[in-house]
Amino acid sequence: MPELLTPEAPIAVGSPTAATVPATGGAPEPVERNRRPLRPLGLLRYAAVLAGAVVMLFPFLWTVITSITPEGSLAGGPTLIVENPTLAAYRTLLETLPMWRIVVNSLWVAVASTLLQLVTGSMAAYGFARLPFKGKNVVFALYLATLMVPMQVLVVPLFIEMKALNLQDTYMALLAPSIASAFGVFLLRQAVESVPKELDEAATIDGAGHLRIFATIILPLIKPALATVAVFAFMGSWNSFLWPLVVIRSPEFMTLPLGLATLQGQFTTEWDVVMAGSVFSILPIAIVYLLAQRHIIAGVAHTGIK
Repeated sequence: MPELLTPEAPIAVGSPTAATVPATGGAPEPVERNRRPLRPLGLLRYAAVLAGAVVMLFPFLWTVITSITPEGSLAGGPTLIVENPTLAAYRTLLETLPMWRIVVNSLWVAVASTLLQLVTGSMAAYGFARLPFKGKNVVFALYLATLMVPMQVLVVPLFIEMKALNLQDTYMALLAPSIASAFGVFLLRQAVESVPKELDEAATIDGAGHLRIFATIILPLIKPALATVAVFAFMGSWNSFLWPLVVIRSPEFMTLPLGLATLQGQFTTEWDVVMAGSVFSILPIAIVYLLAQRHIIAGVAHTGIK
């Protein structure tokens, strides 16, 4: 009796079955995925990124190497090979300055300044983005114009103000100029405007006021922008040198940049000790940035979109 042949469905070109079944019979052959070859332009981009990373990281590496080099100096140029590395510079630094008190002062001022800028900046940003009032755009433009005024111009008026209020040589004098930031208000306003107003309207229908809308809707949705402002505010306060130099006289209120400045002598400078202090200054900034880098990238990306 002849065998009945059952018709087989045609195999579509490009289907997984067609990719594994050979055209002339036999065992199926493994399918090789198409790999895009690296083009010369792509290699050039990778090389440029690598070169940029080396250029950016080399000063930090040189700082660490100089700090562990016995009697390290900058006159001989950079070197990556250290003979007999030592931590003597760090011991000298801790014996010369009340380093832990200086670091605590810098942390306290930087953290307090960051929190104040987040509070004032987010509230001002909500007001400029959501509350209608006459002259809003004019006030905002004038506020942004303060970004063009350098700190050197404001030092004398601010010092006269601190002296009139009897606040010089205090923590409050260190915090006063950084309570609010025009850059922070601008960045947060852009973030608030990117939040759909329909969310505010829905919350208003449910009986929510401006404070509740701000706290429960706006703030959670602008976390990346808040993280970005926090990092910039922390870095600005941590690295501030001119204003603490003018307003602080007592060693117990000294911040890290002022402490590092005292390590440089009039005629000679122990550069290994200075670089050890620079390592103390760099580490907190690096840690803060590494913890918040994902939010920084997201914040910068979203605040530029309307």
